[in-house]
Amino acid sequence: MRVVVTGGHGFLGGELTRRLLARGTLRGEPVDQIVLADLRGPGPGSSDEGNEAGRDDRVRTIAGDLAASLTTIFAEPVDVVFHLAAAVSSACESDFDLGMRTNLEASAALLEAARAQTAAGGQVATVVFSSSVAVYGNDPAWALPSVVSEATLPMPQSSYGAQKFAIETLLADYTRKGFVDGRSVRLMTVAVRPGVPNAAASSFVSGMIREPLAGIDTTCPVPRALQVAIASPRRTVDGLLTIAEAPRGSGVGELSGRLPVNLPALTVSVGEMLDALTEVAGEGVAARVRFEPDPDIERIVASWPAHFDHSRARSLALEPDPDIHSVIRQYMTDHPGALAQE
Repeated sequence: MRVVVTGGHGFLGGELTRRLLARGTLRGEPVDQIVLADLRGPGPGSSDEGNEAGRDDRVRTIAGDLAASLTTIFAEPVDVVFHLAAAVSSACESDFDLGMRTNLEASAALLEAARAQTAAGGQVATVVFSSSVAVYGNDPAWALPSVVSEATLPMPQSSYGAQKFAIETLLADYTRKGFVDGRSVRLMTVAVRPGVPNAAASSFVSGMIREPLAGIDTTCPVPRALQVAIASPRRTVDGLLTIAEAPRGSGVGELSGRLPVNLPALTVSVGEMLDALTEVAGEGVAARVRFEPDPDIERIVASWPAHFDHSRARSLALEPDPDIHSVIRQYMTDHPGALAQE
């Protein structure tokens, strides 16, 4: 089996790749090759620097612009694509052309490349698309319900969310036509992410845990009462793999129809996150977070829902993280080198 991970040298791509390598199989078949398609190759700052993903003979990197790399990627048959590559929310809001080029046009080109493989008599590729809860939003004429599900009408309030929803719609139609086997997975805010802050509007969610644990002062741009829907890296990868492997059907454990799947979320307020950080790591650590309101960040993040009906995900045996304390401890266990030394 040949698996492609776009954004493969990013954080989530690296986590997924390591899990695939450790398992050795996908859908019960041996994983012969994992192609990491990314703007950059392995090296300083990449997710696989110094670890097994960078040394395993099953891993190949194709570096460069995704749209320009598709001919090379599909030069050999592709069985499964995990499409994780994207420009993030705040970056898309400040640079509309970047978001359109990266999130919309490159994704549409990927679908066309997969369609061409099918048209040539090849394998119908499974395309697992990393979407986002940013597809939802409150509209002045149509408020979000207090609890949302996959049947809730998406009304994105950011360019990033609009681009994600557009590709969800295209992927569903390519699946209807038999061009690909498309599976859209709406990710929650993934926390805690290691490394450095990025341009995502939700970057502060990881930053208010990660930086204090590293002994670094940080800011939170939203009020304590704001609620967010999060999922740990482990639960997020669990969701991507489970949905990639789920058989088509209408029973328990099967993927029905072409609707996206909202991954299970742990709903937690910013204040509850800080309280948990205090309990897990101490008052001195939590005191490194100070509040500096940013109306632009709050507008984007507050438009995202925080409460979900997870029936569809639970039918696939997916569950949210049990509590924010376990999410913080998971990060501390997985990244001991990122913690301040006493």
